[in-house]
Amino acid sequence: MTFRRILLVLGVAGAALGVAHALLHPYQGYAGEVFVDIRRGAGTFEMSAQLADAGVLRSEWPFLAARALRPRSVLKAGEYRFDRPLSAWEVYRKIASGDVFYYSVTIPEGFNISEIGDAVARTSVITRQEFLLAARQGGRVADLAPGLPTLEGFLFPDTYRFSRHTTAEDLVGQMLQRFRRVWLETAAGHAAPSSLLETVTLASLVEKETPVASERATVASVFRNRLRLGMPLQCDPTVIYALELAGRYRGQLLKDDLGVRSPYNTYARAGLPPGPIASPGRASLAAALDPAATDYLYFVADNHGGHTFSASLDRHSEAVARYRRQNGRRKAAVKAKKSTVKAENVRPR
Repeated sequence: MTFRRILLVLGVAGAALGVAHALLHPYQGYAGEVFVDIRRGAGTFEMSAQLADAGVLRSEWPFLAARALRPRSVLKAGEYRFDRPLSAWEVYRKIASGDVFYYSVTIPEGFNISEIGDAVARTSVITRQEFLLAARQGGRVADLAPGLPTLEGFLFPDTYRFSRHTTAEDLVGQMLQRFRRVWLETAAGHAAPSSLLETVTLASLVEKETPVASERATVASVFRNRLRLGMPLQCDPTVIYALELAGRYRGQLLKDDLGVRSPYNTYARAGLPPGPIASPGRASLAAALDPAATDYLYFVADNHGGHTFSASLDRHSEAVARYRRQNGRRKAAVKAKKSTVKAENVRPR
């Protein structure tokens, strides 16, 4: 082998090592974390420039070299999060695999669309106004419940993941799709309800009345029994919802509030309200579909997180009196404890 050929081989080997080092050596030219939003339709040169400007790549050419080595890869648009040193090859694979950064929001059972809007807005991707505008398109469930002004009750409570490019309409669509799937699963094996809207509305009342899963079918039975007898449901959460719609809720329900003029006020109007007041979960939907077989007409909190159920007004009055006595003793105990703590913290003069 001639000296010139040896130099050529060494030069090629050195260049290959240089390319390999540039491709495989991790780099981080930013502090903490950085987000790079690759637009749809962006070319490889534009992507490499963005990544280099953001400090994800030391320079553009190793990314272009990776592209030359993997020309059939489809580089995907989206927002990418980088929080540790990566080689140009790893960056290329991340974008080729579409490892887009997703935001997540958890919607608890019993949230209404206004509360859901607040939760979504905290992600800083979709504004509250954008979400509420999409959530007020009741026509999207016209096949289930025609004529609704909003999607209240049909946005299923769950955890949702979405990207920077997800719109409010897209997210609402995910929630509706989840509701439809859960409804089909929950309703399977039950007789078809005479009105899906009434079932979801009843489920929303159950959801707001008790957090205890084992009580939900019993609470549903109380409401069903009252509806059968033509008794007002007298469901406090419906009055709160009416006040919230009117912008008049003050954080607690007062006696004067029970007279608020609203179709949602189940103290003033018999029957179910015109629609759901919140998003019920699977257990509440099941309870509304299949209430317990009871003769209960009343319930009151029991000071232990649950409720005491009664079939007669006399028994209910006794339960209410017991609740008030226990509640009074609890408040007195808390007040006495605070007074004791205050006294212990007084320094003698």
